[in-house]
Amino acid sequence: MKNELFQIGEIARLFHVSVSTLRHYDRIGLLSPEYTDPDSGYRYYSTRQFECLNTIRYLRELDIPLEQIGQFIENRQIDGICELLLQQKEEVRRRRKQLARIETKIDNRLAQIAAAASATLDAITVERKPPRRIAFLKRSFTLRSPLDLELYIRELEQDEEGTTIFLGKVGIGLSREALEGRRYDLYEGVFLILDDEDDHVGHTMLLPEELCAVVRFRGSHERAAEYYDILMQYLAEHGYQVAGFSKEVTMIDFGLTNDTSQFVTEIQIPIRPAGEGSVD
Repeated sequence: MKNELFQIGEIARLFHVSVSTLRHYDRIGLLSPEYTDPDSGYRYYSTRQFECLNTIRYLRELDIPLEQIGQFIENRQIDGICELLLQQKEEVRRRRKQLARIETKIDNRLAQIAAAASATLDAITVERKPPRRIAFLKRSFTLRSPLDLELYIRELEQDEEGTTIFLGKVGIGLSREALEGRRYDLYEGVFLILDDEDDHVGHTMLLPEELCAVVRFRGSHERAAEYYDILMQYLAEHGYQVAGFSKEVTMIDFGLTNDTSQFVTEIQIPIRPAGEGSVD
C-alpha cells in the first residue's frame, strides 16, 4: 500500500508547489492527504489524487479563487467548468480595464512630477488651460498649515469606494472677491482635479477653458500670499481683471518628498481683458 503513496515533500517537488501550500489546502478542506500516519503525523498522498491536484494547479494558474475551486471540485461537471472559466474571463477583462486605468494615472502623475521638476520658477506666464473636471468642497477657511487641508480632503472622498486622491492633485482656491479685496488668507474651498479615469460619486463640476495668469514658486501654501500680490500687480499693469476663483495646487509636497526645499506650488488666476464685462 505504501508504494502507492507519496510523502508531502515528494508531492511538493512533483507538482512544483510548496509544502506550506499543500498544508493550507488540507486546512481548508480543498485537498487532504489520503493517509496520515497516526504515530509520526506524516502526510501521504496517493496517485488517485494527482488529477485533482493538477486541476487545482491549473485553476490557480488562471487566478481563480480557492473558494470557487473548492466548489467546483465538490461537483465536477462540464457545465460547471465552463461557467467557472467564463466568470474568470469576465474578471480578467475587468482587471485589464482597471490596470489600463492605473497605468494612465501613473503616466499622468509622472508627467506632472516631471513638469514640476522642470518648471520655470518665479516667472509669470499667461496660459490657456483646457477644460477640467473637479470635485469641489465649498468651505471658508484660513490656512495655518498644509495639514489643515486633511480634514477637508477626507470630506471630499468620504463617499468614495476607493480613493481618487492622487499625489499633487489637491488644490485650494480664493474667490474673485477675495482676490480683488487682497484677502489672500480667506480661502473659499478645496478641490480635486480629476483625471478622465476617475469615477467620483460626489458632486463634480466642469471648468471651462480658462485663460490664466500663472506663477510657480519654490515652497508651499504658506508662501502663496506674496505671489498672489505679485500676480494681482501683474494683472493691473497688463490690463487684466480676475475672471474666476484661483487654483492653488502643490505640484511637489510631502506626498512626494520630505525635503521641503523641493516643494513647488502653482497658482493660476483666471483672467480676462479689462472691459470685457463682469464675471459672476
